[in-house]
Amino acid sequence: MQAGADLQVTVNAKQFTEEKLGSAEKTELDAHFENLLSRADKTKLWTEKILKQTECLLQPNPNVRMEEFLYEKLDKKKRERPNNTEQLGQVLIESGNDFGPGTTYGNALVKCGQAELRIGQAEREFMQTTMNNFLQPLHNFLEGDMKTIQKEKKILENKRLDLDASKNKLRKAKSSSSQQQAEADLRVAQAEFDRQAEITKLLLEGVGSAHAHHLRCLNDFIEAQMTYYAQCQQYMADLQRQLGSYSVGVGNNTSNALGPGISSQSPTSVPLQPSAPPQIHVIAATPNIEKKQARVLYDYDAADNTELSLLADELITVYKVPNLDPDWLMAERGSQKGKVPTTYLEVLE
Repeated sequence: MQAGADLQVTVNAKQFTEEKLGSAEKTELDAHFENLLSRADKTKLWTEKILKQTECLLQPNPNVRMEEFLYEKLDKKKRERPNNTEQLGQVLIESGNDFGPGTTYGNALVKCGQAELRIGQAEREFMQTTMNNFLQPLHNFLEGDMKTIQKEKKILENKRLDLDASKNKLRKAKSSSSQQQAEADLRVAQAEFDRQAEITKLLLEGVGSAHAHHLRCLNDFIEAQMTYYAQCQQYMADLQRQLGSYSVGVGNNTSNALGPGISSQSPTSVPLQPSAPPQIHVIAATPNIEKKQARVLYDYDAADNTELSLLADELITVYKVPNLDPDWLMAERGSQKGKVPTTYLEVLE
C-alpha cells in the first residue's frame, strides 16, 4: 500500500517537472474555475492583512500582542491591565488629589482624569466589540473554510497530475495490452479529477457568501468605531464645558493662569492678578443700555488693555456702547471689562 503511494508520488513529481520544462502537456482548468481560484487566493491574502492590521490598531505594542497570543495558545485567561488612556486618567486623578480637589488646579486635574477614565472604558468596549464581531469571524474563516479550500485545492492538483501522467502513459504505450491498461487508468484518473474538481468548485463558489458575511462584520466594526469616537467627543465636550467655568487665562497674561493668583476659595473665578487688576479703558454706559448673555465660541487673546481675553464656552455679559465699531461689543466678566469681537460670540436671546 505504502509502496504504491510512494510510486504515485514519484510519477506525479516526474509529471510536474516535465510540465515545468515544457516537455509534457498540462490539463488547463476553464476560465471560470481559474477566476474562482484567483478570488479565493486574494481573499486569503487580504483577509490575513486586514486581520493583522486591525490587531495592530487595537494593540500597537507588539510585545503585548505576543503575550496575548501565548495566553490564547496556552488556553489561559489574559491578564487584565489598564490601557494607556486609563493609566493617564489614574495619574491625573492622583495628582489632583495630591494638589487638593478643593483647589482650582487640583479639581481640574481630577475632572480631566475622570474623563480620561471614561474614554479608556469606551476604548475597552470598542476593542471587545471589534474582537467579537470583526476579528473573530475573520479568524474563523481563515482557520475553517479557507484551510478546507487550500486542502481540496492541493488534492485537486494531485488529481490533475495523476490525470496528465495517465495521458502521457497512454501516448507512450506500444503494445495493445499496455494501451488497454493505460486507457483504463486514464478513465479512473479522469473520473477522480472531475469529482475533485466539482468538490473544489463548490467550495470556491462559497467564497462569495464569505464576502457577504465579512461585509456585515465590517459594518459592525465601523459602527463600533463610530460609537467609540462619538463617546470620546461627548466626554471631551463635557469636560471642556466644565473647565470653561474656571475662567482660566483671563486678562492679557495667560501664561500665569494657574499661578500664585489662583484662589482656592473661589474655584469658578480665577483672577490673574487680584492685587493689581488690569487697567482697561471702559466707555461709560448709559442707564438704558441693554445687556445680554453671550457664549464664547473660540479662545481670544486681548491685543491691548482695552480688550478682554476670552475662553471658548465661557459665558459673559455683553452690550453695545456709542461710538464703538459695530464689529465689537463691550463685555463684562465679574469686575473685568473690555471690548470683544462679535465674531467670537454667540449672543443668547
